[in-house]
Amino acid sequence: MRFLRQTARLRLTLSYVAFLLAAGLAMSVIVYAVMRFVPNYPLTAANPSDAHLFIASRGQILDSLIQACVVAMGALAVVGTVGGWLVAGRVLRPLTDLNTAAQAAASGDLSHRISARGTRRGRDEFTDLADTFDTMLERLERAFAAQQRFAANASHELRTPLAVTQTMLDVAREDPDAVDLPRLLERLDVTNRRATDLVAALLQLAALDRSPIVRAPFDLDVVVEDAVDDVAREATERGVRVEVDVAPAVVPGDEVLLARVVDNLLRNAIRHNLPQGGWARIALVDAGLVVLTVENSGRVLTDDELRIALEPFARQIGSVARTRDDVVTDRSSNGLGLAIVSRIVELHGGSLSLTPLPGGGVSARVVIPRGARPVAAVRAAP
Repeated sequence: MRFLRQTARLRLTLSYVAFLLAAGLAMSVIVYAVMRFVPNYPLTAANPSDAHLFIASRGQILDSLIQACVVAMGALAVVGTVGGWLVAGRVLRPLTDLNTAAQAAASGDLSHRISARGTRRGRDEFTDLADTFDTMLERLERAFAAQQRFAANASHELRTPLAVTQTMLDVAREDPDAVDLPRLLERLDVTNRRATDLVAALLQLAALDRSPIVRAPFDLDVVVEDAVDDVAREATERGVRVEVDVAPAVVPGDEVLLARVVDNLLRNAIRHNLPQGGWARIALVDAGLVVLTVENSGRVLTDDELRIALEPFARQIGSVARTRDDVVTDRSSNGLGLAIVSRIVELHGGSLSLTPLPGGGVSARVVIPRGARPVAAVRAAP
C-alpha cells in the first residue's frame, strides 16, 4: 500500500514515462506519415541479378513499422519506468533529508542539520532550501535556548525577593520582641517594590512584541537634552563628568520608547563607571542615518561580557556576583534594561552594538534609520 501512495517520486516517474511515451508516439506517427509517400506499386531491384531478393511493398513496410513501434513503445515504457524511478529518487533525496530534519524538529530536536553545504552536488534549488532550513533551525534553537534562560532567570529573580520576604517574616515571628519594626517595614517595602518593578519590566518587555509601535517624527536631540538634565544630579553625586555633543536630528518612531532608550543608556554610563573622576559622553549625529553614541569610562571589559550584557537579567556590565542583600536593596537595576533597550531599537528597524573601549569602559552605538525598515539583529559588536 505504501508503494501505491501518491508520492512525489511516483508522480515524477509517471510523468517521465508519459512524456517519454508521448515523444516516442509522436516520432512513430511522423515516421508513419513519411512512409505514406512510398510508392504503392510493386518494387523491383535495381540490379537484375538481385531480382530473386525479397522486396517489400509499402503495405508490408507500414505493417512492419507499426510492429516495430509497438515493441519500441513497450521498451520505452520499461526503461522509462525504471530510469524515471531511479532519477526521481536521486532528485528528491534532498527532500527526504529535509523531511527527516523537519520530523526531528517537530519532536523537539532542534540540533539536527541537513548540512547540504558540504555535499559534492552543485548548487541548486534543493541545496538553497536545505541551507535556508538549517538557518531557520539555528535561529529557532537560539531563540528556544534564550527563552529557556529567560524563564529560568525570571523564576529566580522573582523567587529571590519572595524568599527574602518569607525569611524576614519567619525571623520576626520567631522573636517578635527583638524585631526592629521600622527597619523591617522598610526592608519589606524595598523588597516588595523590587518584585513589583521586575514584574512591570517583564510585562513591558512582553508588550513590546504584542502591540505595534506608533511612528511619528520627533526631535531626538530634544529628548537627549532632557535625559541629560534628568541624570545631571545623579552624575554629580557619583562624580561623573557628562559631555554632550548633540546635533539636530528628527527620527520617525515612538518618542516615549526611544526616550527610554536614551535614559537607560545614559544612566548605565553613569552608574557603571569609575568610583570617582569618571566621565560619560553622549553624541548624536544625523548623516542619513541617525547615530546615537553613549560612551563612558570604567574598567576594561571583554566582548563576551558585553554580549552577555544584552541578555535579560544581565544585571551589571562586567560585575561580579553580588550578595543576597545587594540584590534586595539595589533597585537601580532589574537586569532587563538593556534587553528592553535592544528590543525597542530592533522594533524601530535599528541596531544596537556594545564595544569595549581600549582604556576601559563601553561605547554603546544606536543606529536608527529614517524610514521603516526590516528588523535588524541586535548584537554585541565583534
